[in-house]
Amino acid sequence: MLIIMPNKNDVRLQKFMADCGVASRRKSEEIIEAGKVKVNGHIAHIGDKVNPKKDLVTVYGKRINKVTQMRYIMLHKPRGYVTTVSDELGRKTVMDLIKNVDERIYPVGRLDKDSEGLLLLTNDGSFANALTHPRHHFAKVYRVTVRPAVSDEALYKLRNGIEIDGRQTAPCEVTVILQEPGRVVLEFVLREGRNRQIRKMCEAVGLEVARLKRISMGSLKLGMLAQGKWRELTENEVKKLLRSSERAETE
Repeated sequence: MLIIMPNKNDVRLQKFMADCGVASRRKSEEIIEAGKVKVNGHIAHIGDKVNPKKDLVTVYGKRINKVTQMRYIMLHKPRGYVTTVSDELGRKTVMDLIKNVDERIYPVGRLDKDSEGLLLLTNDGSFANALTHPRHHFAKVYRVTVRPAVSDEALYKLRNGIEIDGRQTAPCEVTVILQEPGRVVLEFVLREGRNRQIRKMCEAVGLEVARLKRISMGSLKLGMLAQGKWRELTENEVKKLLRSSERAETE
């Protein structure tokens, strides 16, 4: 019986794609499943591994190579932009706001079209995975304006978990920041990242979300960065974010 030993240089295809700045690992898996990736001329499949030194990998017909210059960017995303590299419907994407960046970067996680605030973009697949992998329970803080008013019962449910899409949300921190007639500002601290999670949680307790803004991720705060503007993260900020994800994994 012939036994083929794995090559120590082989890596999972989605990791290699992330390291090449194509997309995050999860998004890369979607591209693979769509049949848009080939390895040495053959359509790739989930679970495939590649040798970066030998194999020819193409995405949408273009060869990809591992990046050497890592970029870490923080954007203050405005409402009205979708968080994706490109959009089949022709909508404005967050990439339209990033100018004069030669490297192929992509968003870390998502903010939906009607949400705003802190969004990270990078071409470092390991960095993106550290901040988005579910096991890291990375803390993200949101300032959320809801209508009409928030009852104690609604707050209890939001804090302790609500069933959305057939699955219970994890307990989270919810603090009342401001109360006015017909309007309440809440602060959410989430350690999971499900699709449109806060909006669905609020809808489940009878609240309408008027505004949703992410103000921090781990140790990184949006601060005074103007809406629609972006800046490079400092080396220290990148290190702090990675340390935050490591601590979250051990908690």
